[in-house]
Amino acid sequence: MQQRDLGKAGLYTFEGRPYIRVGASTSVMPKSEYEHRLITYLHASERWENQIAHGIALKDLDHKRIRLTFREARKLGRLDVPATNDIASILRGFELYREGHLINAAVALFGKGSQARMLYPQLQVRLGVFRGKDRLAEFADNRQLWGNAFDVLDQAGSFLFDRVPIAGRVVNGKMKRDDYPWYPHRATREAIANAICHRDYTMGGGAVAVAMYDNHLEIVNPGILQFGITPQKLRVPHESKPWNPILANVFYRAGVIERWGSGTLNIMTWCKDNLNPMPIWYEQTGSVYVEFKPTTIVTEPPLMQKVTGQVTGQVTGQVTGQVTSWVLKLLKTLEQQPLSSGSLQDLVGITHRETFQRNYLDHLLQNGWVERTIPDKPNSRLQKYRITVAGLALLDS
Repeated sequence: MQQRDLGKAGLYTFEGRPYIRVGASTSVMPKSEYEHRLITYLHASERWENQIAHGIALKDLDHKRIRLTFREARKLGRLDVPATNDIASILRGFELYREGHLINAAVALFGKGSQARMLYPQLQVRLGVFRGKDRLAEFADNRQLWGNAFDVLDQAGSFLFDRVPIAGRVVNGKMKRDDYPWYPHRATREAIANAICHRDYTMGGGAVAVAMYDNHLEIVNPGILQFGITPQKLRVPHESKPWNPILANVFYRAGVIERWGSGTLNIMTWCKDNLNPMPIWYEQTGSVYVEFKPTTIVTEPPLMQKVTGQVTGQVTGQVTGQVTSWVLKLLKTLEQQPLSSGSLQDLVGITHRETFQRNYLDHLLQNGWVERTIPDKPNSRLQKYRITVAGLALLDS
């Protein structure tokens, strides 16, 4: 690279040492500052996500997930229809396949199998629930999961949906209480998606972390804020410059995130609607944190996940199964009217149909809390699901 090009970035060296000029004075530039400026300068063309994925072939990607993402992007009108819809053509449309080579962003988004896992150990999320107020407390649950961006987003969302307590209050004039999750699911899911888009993937041991404590929830993104963005700017309308724009663009086209720059504002709106204090963003030890505080609705004790144990009833025989926040939320929704599988999936916020079917809908059906409106045609496109008498009994228990 030519010296004059580095000079445009404010990078000057003499006898192998970088210098910084402030006004009329010149001093040695700290190594960390030089590296930061160099990385930022090279980001347009030399960033991690757009480098060739050496050792990875099309067979190392999740083809089902690719086609699902393609269908969602077409449905939303955010992707031109290619001449052919083979995997290579779809990936070219997403700008993930260039001149016969996959790029790192393709693996981050759709990687699957032992080869991808061996070469990309940083594609993981750490999930933890602590019995206390800081990381010195013991674990109530501790998981480290590896997977592509869509998989880890779904798994992290399911982890929280299954464990976040629900607070309730009784409002005058209403027959039933209003329930509020301690942390709004849409807000925490958006924060996880933002972390996936903005994290630094060059850290081989890095991972997005989700940790829930007795008095707060935090989501940690490995890497620092870039392009002059500060924690304070995240709380007001701001221009979005994702550190991984190719990855972020695929998330946008698939409907995972909306307009760039609106994510943090949406998070604040959803927290306000759920009567939560405003979240706090801050940087610490080379990572970006977003911290959520529980909803202010505490007039009734929260319904903790995995504490309700097994519920039995005599209405339609014995009903057994784990009662979690998402079970109650789906049943409360179905109490109003029958809904399709797609509508229920949107409510949970899971993008992968098979994941929702296996981990959510099948659980409700097997425990007899919901039933199909067309029982003799389970795969009918007109199929909907309604709450059963046993499901109603569970809500009243």
